[in-house]
Amino acid sequence: MIRIKTRYFQYFLTFPLIFLFGCAYSFTGSSVPNHLKSIAIPFCVDKSGSGEPNMADNFTSSLIEQFISDNSLAVTDKSKADALLDCTINSLPDSPVTIQGGENVSSRRITINARVVYKDFVMKKTVFDKSFSNYGDYSTEGDIPTNRSNAIQTAIDKITEDILLAVVSDW
Repeated sequence: MIRIKTRYFQYFLTFPLIFLFGCAYSFTGSSVPNHLKSIAIPFCVDKSGSGEPNMADNFTSSLIEQFISDNSLAVTDKSKADALLDCTINSLPDSPVTIQGGENVSSRRITINARVVYKDFVMKKTVFDKSFSNYGDYSTEGDIPTNRSNAIQTAIDKITEDILLAVVSDW
């Protein structure tokens, strides 16, 4: 009888400790220098030549949303910011991914390639000038324009998350 009570007591103490310490790990804000409190994210420039409507707007909005959700740096205008994130979409290639029976393409991949310059205004230096790339796949069956548009949004969501992580983490 004492043995059962001791085992329950051990579980009773162990589970909350595992939960408490197991959930405390986070990347958020891991390497943002203390002197940086805010960031400006000006309108993204689309040099892809794709003619994709609203892509630069969607890219900029998604990037701002990523930073607001992360809460590591306050998003503000350039005149008040400690840092700047300048983005240019360079290309938007669209290529076949899956080819079925003969030469029928059943899915395609759309990739966003962007150049991002991250500047620290306080220390007066460029933190990085990097290229980022990410993709979204879409089916060539059904409503192709909608499928393609959804794939572009998927690529935007992925690449803006990559950019956020590059700014706020030590990777």
